[in-house]
Amino acid sequence: MNLLDSVEELKGVGPKTAKILYKYGIRTVKDFFYNLPRDYENFEAPTSISEIRPGKVVIRGKIDSLTTRRARKRNLSITEGVIRDKTGAIKTIWFNQSYRMRQFDPDKEYYFTGNYEFKNGRYSLISPSAALVSDIDPSSGLSPVYVAHGSLKSHDFKRLMEKSRDQFAKIPDLLPTVRTGIRKDALFFAHFPNSLKSAQGARDYLAYEELFELILAARLNRRENEKLKATSIPFDASRVKDFVGRLPFKLTNAQRLASWEIFQDMEKDTPMNRLLQGDVGSGKTMVAAMAAYEAVLSGAQVALLAPTAILATQHYEKLRDLLEPFKITVALLTGASKNKKNLKENIKNGKISLVIGTHALLTDDTEFLALGLVIIDEQHRFGVEQRQKLVLKSPSELAPHLLAMTATPIPRSLQLTLFGDLDVSVLNELPKGRQPISTKIITEVETKTELYPKMQEVLNKKPDPKGKSTKAHGQQIYWICKTIEDGGASLGMDGSKLGGGSEVVSVKKRTKRLQEVFPDKVVEFLHGKMKPAEKDEVMGRFANGKIDILVSTTVVEVGVDVPNATLMVIENAESYGLAQLHQLRGRVGRGSSMSFCYLLTSGDIPPSRRLRELEKSSDGFYLAEIDLKLRGPGEIYGSLQHGALDLKIASLADTKLIHRAQVDVEKFLQNPENMLKYKELMDGMVKYQQLTTLN
Repeated sequence: MNLLDSVEELKGVGPKTAKILYKYGIRTVKDFFYNLPRDYENFEAPTSISEIRPGKVVIRGKIDSLTTRRARKRNLSITEGVIRDKTGAIKTIWFNQSYRMRQFDPDKEYYFTGNYEFKNGRYSLISPSAALVSDIDPSSGLSPVYVAHGSLKSHDFKRLMEKSRDQFAKIPDLLPTVRTGIRKDALFFAHFPNSLKSAQGARDYLAYEELFELILAARLNRRENEKLKATSIPFDASRVKDFVGRLPFKLTNAQRLASWEIFQDMEKDTPMNRLLQGDVGSGKTMVAAMAAYEAVLSGAQVALLAPTAILATQHYEKLRDLLEPFKITVALLTGASKNKKNLKENIKNGKISLVIGTHALLTDDTEFLALGLVIIDEQHRFGVEQRQKLVLKSPSELAPHLLAMTATPIPRSLQLTLFGDLDVSVLNELPKGRQPISTKIITEVETKTELYPKMQEVLNKKPDPKGKSTKAHGQQIYWICKTIEDGGASLGMDGSKLGGGSEVVSVKKRTKRLQEVFPDKVVEFLHGKMKPAEKDEVMGRFANGKIDILVSTTVVEVGVDVPNATLMVIENAESYGLAQLHQLRGRVGRGSSMSFCYLLTSGDIPPSRRLRELEKSSDGFYLAEIDLKLRGPGEIYGSLQHGALDLKIASLADTKLIHRAQVDVEKFLQNPENMLKYKELMDGMVKYQQLTTLN
């Protein structure tokens, strides 16, 4: 059996079904078999209707009296029916699932699983799933539940899997294992479990398989990187001491250690491949400045790539002030830069030692004389191809040293797996003088009595001395909204409505309301759909103190440095992940004044654990570990880099399984013949190597 054959080769998959599967990334036979159930319904002990109680229930019965109608006030369809067993009957209702009208045979029995609750003046079974009794293995009572893909619902996938049941026996093993056939058995029992124990065992093996592939990709990346050559940048202790001695502050111990690790890497004739991760405000730019200083004084050019023009400008201003006293030429190259032709000519002939820029650095006509160090800020915002394009601008047959920076704290287990091909330096201390951010959860009903008075107090305070405010008085405020335009329900992380269906207040509507509440203040908005020049203009005026309250979407999440902004309000806080909330909060607390963050909730549901954790802790690394446990790796990794990690089964919180996979990968690599023996495994490395590489 060839797992790379088109999914159309399977029984029951015609052109129409294949087109839907293709749309959702299920293109091959392998993709199809690895489309695992998200859960299993257990039908071993259904409840009789006469004994039904509110809550989640499983009922075995027949259904009739099906009708569908359109709701008057909202654009949705309502399908209703009556479920009966020998003891009684109950109403059931589905929303926007009109296909249920065609699903049921009134003469057949089904298992219905859902919540029995009081709604619209009566008790009903709300949006239950349904499975034919005859389709359920009576020995296990289990039925897999698949994620719906377009018009293909869970029961469609069960039907297709059943038609391919005899094909599982032909699936070859992927990894070296203690026994043959373990992969086909794991996939079979993942789809057709005879007990919950067999389903869990299957998923455990498939999780191990995923981790093995990911860790192997990272190790192969490291091997490839070690084959490259780079210009050695010798460490000069006296000039580094001179640089540090002129700073108006003391480096933290974490900054000293990270700098030393970088200096040691740059001395080697193989390219440095290091990730510098530090919480917001931990001083990553200063460490990058020291690395650039050493490289330039050794005769190399340095390029710093930033995701936005305003962030590039901030880096330019800081690094220019730090390095120009040492006669190091620093330039800014963005899409809006003037005299670009002359600027690029000076980069090409080596007259400019350090250039800081955005995507303009990646254009073909931006050439370097001796690019020896590349620094990428917020590296997750650039794809693999973009990063490689800058790396390839180094002298012929030499790779530049690479330092990537991120303000997203990465859990230790993620470091070990995703970034096994590079070294990691951690800044886990904040510089002296940085004030902690006071975080508080408040409800919408407290807005007028508590939040608005606090905002007025902050707006009347003297500007922070580290800021650029042009006003005689007044600190500044961020207010974060979920949407740009009006309308839409407030959704939680699981897609459910929050706060009993309260509406999300848009950026534009919130701006108007705050203008009414604070008529003597300048209130403006910012969002991602604005043109880059517009965003930069608004953000620039906010940075210079010309805007008192900036109402924005999460476009301000990373990089913007406004010391005079000392209060942030995050509306509908429940709809954000913990890591993102922490990143947003990091936009305040960047000066010497006390800063505040208010997490605004609807108030009719208790605060979630992630909000309570954020309220009590400002440690980004601790919060990253909590976030990993609460949400899984996909969400975290999605915020680290373009492209999804897409782990379907494995949990990167499972340190025991990670360790086992690491040990087995090392054994695998000790035998070069394995690269030829396990062809499917090696062919699949390309995807994971692209996801885990920096260089």
